[in-house]
Amino acid sequence: MNVIKRSLISFISLLLGTVAAHADDDRSLVFVQADRLEYRGDDSTWLWDMQGWIGGDYRKFWWKTEGEIDDGSAQEAELQLLYSRAISPFFDLQLGLRHDFDPEPSRSFVVVGFQGLAPQSIEIDAAVFISEDGDISARFVAEYELLLTQRLVLQPRFEIDFALQDVPELGLGGGVTSTDLGLRLRYEIRREVAPYIGISWQKSYGDTANYLEIAGKDANSFSVLAGIRLWF
Repeated sequence: MNVIKRSLISFISLLLGTVAAHADDDRSLVFVQADRLEYRGDDSTWLWDMQGWIGGDYRKFWWKTEGEIDDGSAQEAELQLLYSRAISPFFDLQLGLRHDFDPEPSRSFVVVGFQGLAPQSIEIDAAVFISEDGDISARFVAEYELLLTQRLVLQPRFEIDFALQDVPELGLGGGVTSTDLGLRLRYEIRREVAPYIGISWQKSYGDTANYLEIAGKDANSFSVLAGIRLWF
């Protein structure tokens, strides 16, 4: 817990420095994107995945949130608050905090990650999380946009999650815990508004899969989905 408190103080200092440094950037902007607002038909769940930032070309304050709702209640709910600094023309280093409101027990993490555009225009978002109990986990997400027409876009998405050790109270086993492979086809009514349809295949591994099966849940799932992507 002391690690989280020290990190919170450091994060606030970084944030204040970011605000003060906006004058050094060429411009200060605000960006908000709902990358995934979707309904998954296999288990009748709603999913959200949103992020945004305020800042300039070199320093930004980021927020990210994602989660799932089933039967009217949140099964997963996460919020990240991050200081971001450009370390190359295409990548930012991100430092901050993450808090999981669900599932119980709620937990907080220190976040160290990077986000940006890899060769071939592949969008990368990767982070390491250190919990208040010292547990270490990581997440890697890669997305690619293939323009079929001026308005029709095919977007493959790959996510893989890791845990350095077992966390039985959260149903996580050490090693690769899960992967999520998705394919979404969206139609851009405008650049800022794009409904989509798609599919997603989720798979859990090792002890994580065992914990799910003991709880009566599927370690593998295939979803047909529909949603909308928004940004401004």
